[in-house]
Amino acid sequence: MAKKLEQFTGSGTFPKGIHPPERKHFSADAPIEVVPTPKEVLLPLQQNIGAPSKPLVKPKQEVEYGDLIADNEEAPISAKIHSPIFGVVQKMAVTTLPNGRHMQAIRIKAAGRQFTDEENYRELMGGKWPKSVVGYDPDEVTRAIHDAGIVGLGGAAFPTHVKIAPISLRVDTLLVNGCECEPYLTADDRVMRDIPDTIISGALLSRFAMGLKDIIVGIEENKPRAIEAIRKSAAGTDIKIAVLKTKYPQGSEKHLIKAVLNRVVPLGGLPADAGVAVSNVTTISAVARAVFRGMPLTHRVVCVTGGGVVQPKNLLVPIGISYRELIEFCGGFTKDAARILSGGPMMGFSFSDLDMPLTKGTGGVTVLTHDDIKKQKETACIRCGRCVDVCPMNLVPARLGLASRHGDLAMAEKYRIRGCVECGCCAYACPANIPLVQLIRMGKAQIAAKR
Repeated sequence: MAKKLEQFTGSGTFPKGIHPPERKHFSADAPIEVVPTPKEVLLPLQQNIGAPSKPLVKPKQEVEYGDLIADNEEAPISAKIHSPIFGVVQKMAVTTLPNGRHMQAIRIKAAGRQFTDEENYRELMGGKWPKSVVGYDPDEVTRAIHDAGIVGLGGAAFPTHVKIAPISLRVDTLLVNGCECEPYLTADDRVMRDIPDTIISGALLSRFAMGLKDIIVGIEENKPRAIEAIRKSAAGTDIKIAVLKTKYPQGSEKHLIKAVLNRVVPLGGLPADAGVAVSNVTTISAVARAVFRGMPLTHRVVCVTGGGVVQPKNLLVPIGISYRELIEFCGGFTKDAARILSGGPMMGFSFSDLDMPLTKGTGGVTVLTHDDIKKQKETACIRCGRCVDVCPMNLVPARLGLASRHGDLAMAEKYRIRGCVECGCCAYACPANIPLVQLIRMGKAQIAAKR
């Protein structure tokens, strides 16, 4: 039985879930480094959940660092895109993202003087960060976030200005997500350790904009240095720190809310239905940069990790840089590298084209070895129920996978396929090695295509 958290109504954990090997040792002790400006960047117009942006620039047009290059003012849920370099716009391109989507993209070729690594780090991360909102008003904060094109950097890529806008009075708490429960990945951990003041400043700004009462930062207990750094930075404020049990998927917002506050988000509902607003630590850090320094979201921290890369690192990179350049900056692949993932091994997407660009939602790149991906051949479901035992959403993944495989969409919806968060607990626990997550994603796509 989990021990109740001090100061909080939650127990510090949630029912079910799994404990996969963490494997964060590859990159956890690598401080954030700055990747030099690439020769060109490729910026897909779809960088968020919602409507894609529309290009505002034309070929041969010169742009400066931070210039607005794409927007969609007609769409209520969309995000602006800015140039991360000084350069010249090239002919529009089409790229494929790791999730298989084809998307138009703006290509910018670097030209003229670029910011040095030191200048980039100083502007985006260094120096002192205010812990006061005096002199600002909520609308000003929300507008700065909107103009900066910030989206959820934990992977969801939901436009942050929509989430930060003043919301219902029934929402009382801002829950800052520092769990980073996905195996291997350490980008959020390093943001908390290396630049904690940006998180505290951004959290205070976000609470102010939303008119909320409390701020709680939730961090899993396997990140002691991050906990120490955030506590030190939060000293003198009323921000609380909740140290949670290490379990996957603790970073899922529904399970984080349950673990900290013992509140339940209804199936198909949002955190606001439980009186909570949730935002990732790296997103909150970007809020501080947008408001206090007027910096749009042009760069983000990405973890490049795994036994298949020579020197795993945590990197500050421009949006639109290629996966190839990140791998090369980390020394290239090892001899036994076998598979590259955008994201981590539980929820990431496998891909092979290293010239694909990173988007705002890319928080990690994991390179697995041949030993990592050894698995037995898929066999028939033996109805053992292990997928049900570990599913944190209380679903029946085997039924969902079977329905999706056979195109029985009515059955898939009956068993609440849209309630699946695609965490991968079921596939991890399945002794028959059935690719349940891929099947469920396929079922969701089929349902979406029918509508």
